[in-house]
Amino acid sequence: MPPTLDSTDWKILAHLQENARLTNVELARLVNLSPSPCLARVRALETEGLISRYVSLLDPLALGLQVSVFIQVRLEKQVETALDVFEKAMLERPEVMECYLMTGEADYLLRVVVPDIQALQDFIVNFLSRVPGVGNIQSSFALKQVKYKTALPLPDQVRAVARPARPPGSPLR
Repeated sequence: MPPTLDSTDWKILAHLQENARLTNVELARLVNLSPSPCLARVRALETEGLISRYVSLLDPLALGLQVSVFIQVRLEKQVETALDVFEKAMLERPEVMECYLMTGEADYLLRVVVPDIQALQDFIVNFLSRVPGVGNIQSSFALKQVKYKTALPLPDQVRAVARPARPPGSPLR
C-alpha cells in the first residue's frame, strides 16, 4: 500500500516528473511552499522510495540508435535457476532497455535499442541465442514510436496542476 501523500506531495511528484531540473526555489514556488519545507518534503519522498532517481532522457535517433526491437523469449524450462541466469544476462547488456518476466506464450519481453540491423543480428546470434536455457526468440521491429512517456499517471487533480503551459503553436505532448 502506497504511503499517504497530501496534495502538496502529489504536486511535487508531478512537477519533478515533468522537469527534474527544477531548482528547489522554483519547485517551492510552484507548490506554494517556502524553499526549506519544500526541500524537506523532497528528501522525505526520496527516503520513502517514491523518488528513486533523477535522469536525463536522451534522443536515441540523435545518438544513432536507429533500430528499436521488441523480442519475445521463451525458455526451455521455466525453473528458478534458468530465470536467474537469463535475468542476470539481460542486466549486463546496455542495449536491453527493458526486460519483463511475462505471462502468456513468451517468458520474457525485451525492448532492445541498437544502431542497425547488423548490431541486432550480433546481439541475437552471438549473445541472446547463447544464453543458457533460451529456447525460442521472436523479434518485432518498431516501425514508429506513437507514444513514449516516462511520467507515471498521477491523480487527475494533480496532473493538471503540474502540466506546464504550452506556448502558442507548440505541438501537443
